[in-house]
Amino acid sequence: MKALDLKKIFHKELDVIYGKEEVSNFFFLCLEQYSDIPRIYLQLEPEFTISKPETEQYLNTLEALKHQKPIQYIFGETEFYNLKFNVSEDVLIPRQETEELVDWIIKCNSKHSEESLKILDIGTGSGCIAISLAENISNAEVYALDVSEKALEIAKNNAEQNKIDVSFIKANILDQATWDLDFRNIKFDLIVSNPPYVRNMEKREIKRNVLDNEPHLALFVDDYNPLIFYKAIIQFAVDNLKPNGELFFEINQYLGNETKELLMVSNFNEVELRKDLNNNYRMLKGKKK
Repeated sequence: MKALDLKKIFHKELDVIYGKEEVSNFFFLCLEQYSDIPRIYLQLEPEFTISKPETEQYLNTLEALKHQKPIQYIFGETEFYNLKFNVSEDVLIPRQETEELVDWIIKCNSKHSEESLKILDIGTGSGCIAISLAENISNAEVYALDVSEKALEIAKNNAEQNKIDVSFIKANILDQATWDLDFRNIKFDLIVSNPPYVRNMEKREIKRNVLDNEPHLALFVDDYNPLIFYKAIIQFAVDNLKPNGELFFEINQYLGNETKELLMVSNFNEVELRKDLNNNYRMLKGKKK
């Protein structure tokens, strides 16, 4: 089948769900994934034909997209901060806002390139934050924890795939007994977390492909205690950050000031709330006094 004819089928079946622009992007991602062809190639070779076995892959992907399964889960992988990461429905799909957080951390710590830094990522999921920091900050000794055994398996595989050394720990940051021994003799220079922060009341704002596929354990918190993870992580940081150590968060855009206040009353200064590229307050950092 001609690639352009297959592209028309994608639009016919999916435009009503996703819109024309996103469907075009889906098709070209499939072109790269299954046929190893860059999107510009079709402009140069409009008669390009896709083999029957490859066509089946495209049509299977089309069917999954009709049921609003995220394309990253269909492919089983995605890209984050110029690295490849395996993903499944046991971990969140890494997002642009999290890349911005990682970029902020790297830029803030470029001056430490000759120093050894101990870094902890709390709630690592796919490992995208921890692995990207280990790759881009020289002499970083990176630890990462998560409560999910399945998530940790994926994160470990991602570290191995990218040839990055990260120490992974199964623990629940809300339960000190699960991590106390691991960190009793370690003081960190930097702690980062993208914890669950979406309130149940905000589910109506979440797209169906996220709500039906991504792990709720990593997304949602109770409406009546939405900052539960931030409170626990800040307390951990008070006890386990070195003086002048930095704490970075990805945050709920609607709770920026409330989360900032938690840092300001907990022995942190130089507190900064930062907007992402979509103009939402999504990142926060503070320095331990």
